[in-house]
Amino acid sequence: MTQAAVSYQIKVLEDRLGAPLFFRRPRQVTLTETGQRLAPEISRAFAILADAFTEARGIVEGTLTISTMQTFAAHWLVQRLGAFQLQNPSLAVRLDPSADLVDFSRDSVDVAIRSGNGKWPGLKAHLIMKADFTPMLSPELAERHGGVNSPEDLLRLPLLDPSDPWWPKWFAKVGINAEEELSRLRGSYYTVQTLEAGAAMAGAGVAILTPAFYKAELASRRLLQPFDLVAEDGRGYWLVYPENRGNSPKIRAFRDWILAEEEASAD
Repeated sequence: MTQAAVSYQIKVLEDRLGAPLFFRRPRQVTLTETGQRLAPEISRAFAILADAFTEARGIVEGTLTISTMQTFAAHWLVQRLGAFQLQNPSLAVRLDPSADLVDFSRDSVDVAIRSGNGKWPGLKAHLIMKADFTPMLSPELAERHGGVNSPEDLLRLPLLDPSDPWWPKWFAKVGINAEEELSRLRGSYYTVQTLEAGAAMAGAGVAILTPAFYKAELASRRLLQPFDLVAEDGRGYWLVYPENRGNSPKIRAFRDWILAEEEASAD
């Protein structure tokens, strides 16, 4: 369509709504409040139409944008994405590693990996893995302190983030009420597991981490898991997307692949 045709269609739409959709200024056009309310729903409607045509053609193509937490991306997803790309050569994948929650009505994101209980209104959620946790440290740090033979020994070592709510839950799992002692400790706050794991491998202290993310580090002895016991708090890592986008071929392809991949890696 020409610029004049677009302008005419916008005018027709504004006349029908009885309200302007744009503030028109020299070299700048911005949405009015009415336009801001209408834009997400219109975008969603166009997405549904696009998915319907793609579904009718049965083609998995285009770009799949995945919003994912940095730790999940670095320690689980990126090592496996090559297999997904081989299965879907006409589909490009773009990773957006971010801890921010996605607004699917506004952000250009197809699917997201979220941590939580799987209950988000308007979103379809598939559990990828449970977010369990257990202490880990470098073998060198354990050796310097004469080994880690009992859970109580951990409280005599530097804990990287004593304020992490996982710590009291893990200690409670082994029968130790450590909340008061943990509250007296001071440590650093790393915000993401991958940074805390890096500090632990450098010998800075004991981290509490999700074992599924650190299989290679444990196998190579860069990290030591002193106890088999892991705890969980009911949370997990979930694949999520809008309920009305479930029939999109690219979303369906990624959903089927990632769920099968986790099942295979868990065996």
